[in-house]
Amino acid sequence: MINLETPRKFKAFVNQAHQVAAEMLRPNSRRYDLAEHEYPVELDMLAALVDGLGASGTGSGAGAAGVRRTAAADGVVNGSNLSSVLSIMEMCWGDVGLLLSMPRQGLGNSAIASVASDEQLQRFDGVWAAMAITEPDCGSDSANIQTTARLDGDAYVLNGEKIFVTAGARCDAVVVWATLDKSLGRAAIKSFVVMKDTPGLTVERLEHKLGIRASDTATLRLDNCRVPRENLLGTADIDKGFAGVMQTFDNTRPLVAAMAVGVARAALELTRDLLTEAGIEIDYDRPVHQQPAAAATYLSLEADWEAAYLLTLQAAWMADNAHPNSLQASMAKAKAGRSANDITLRCVELTAPLGYTEHHLLEKWSRDTKILDIFEGTQQIQQLIVARRLLGLTSSELK
Repeated sequence: MINLETPRKFKAFVNQAHQVAAEMLRPNSRRYDLAEHEYPVELDMLAALVDGLGASGTGSGAGAAGVRRTAAADGVVNGSNLSSVLSIMEMCWGDVGLLLSMPRQGLGNSAIASVASDEQLQRFDGVWAAMAITEPDCGSDSANIQTTARLDGDAYVLNGEKIFVTAGARCDAVVVWATLDKSLGRAAIKSFVVMKDTPGLTVERLEHKLGIRASDTATLRLDNCRVPRENLLGTADIDKGFAGVMQTFDNTRPLVAAMAVGVARAALELTRDLLTEAGIEIDYDRPVHQQPAAAATYLSLEADWEAAYLLTLQAAWMADNAHPNSLQASMAKAKAGRSANDITLRCVELTAPLGYTEHHLLEKWSRDTKILDIFEGTQQIQQLIVARRLLGLTSSELK
């Protein structure tokens, strides 16, 4: 049975994450939103601190944990996945874009942690890895990837273009999804760790964005890029199908949900303070219809946030306890991504001019949350996955 209180062993780590968010991330939030593509140098010290906590066993990083399927231990396990989502919630209470810019905490690191062999885990330890899935003609349908990987001796030769790669310019390596044989469909899609200094891999451009402007988003091109055979994550056996690479999402989707939960909480807390200053009381002991309209709206938003928070904890807890969590990961991501966007926009509305101007961070949070409803699988894709799981239908039966 899952206990939805923060485990005692994580409380100190969560408190540390909150202090970092309050004293380092939020104070620099506006600066790096305005200075798009400028690297936040303050994160180097923070990343070293996170690495030290992880090495000492007192922390689990800001998002690089993986869903590794092992035999369930006796009793309840509160492990790295739950620790990661709890710390991410706190960090994104500070700033989402800066969290996404942290060295060695990229989405590619989650992929490596989830599906790499023990030898690969050791070899890529300390590498900052981005994730490259989306292509110009392939967005939500990741099974339609056109980037190719051709075996040539002791290396795979990769050709293709990847867009919207988070941390694509700053990272040390990129986890690239490519197909071994287009005619075989999704079963032939595998993921490869491509080091950034590999000949043939180039950063074509950086995107200018609505939100998460502190985080760089790059377009990458692979032109006869030779990747060592041992850099293929998982197995090259096509009979193993698409499940290996898709397992990555079981980890990254709860992390994105945690980002949404964190920034939505920040918006709710500030909005409550501003409403209180304006003389609007939020009374939990009175029925909603007996309270001011602004207070009633706030209570509705808070309830929506609570649902997203609980779903996110459930998905992470299931991963830690070796339970299949694909359904819960998609439910958490769908709910949290949409709720965070709705909550932050309504908070801007409730606070009127104070929320719309740069006097507070509310307008920035409303911009930042939009991407959380899109990347790692759009809202519509998550709903489709949930429907397939609940109805017991395959992707070909329910499109």
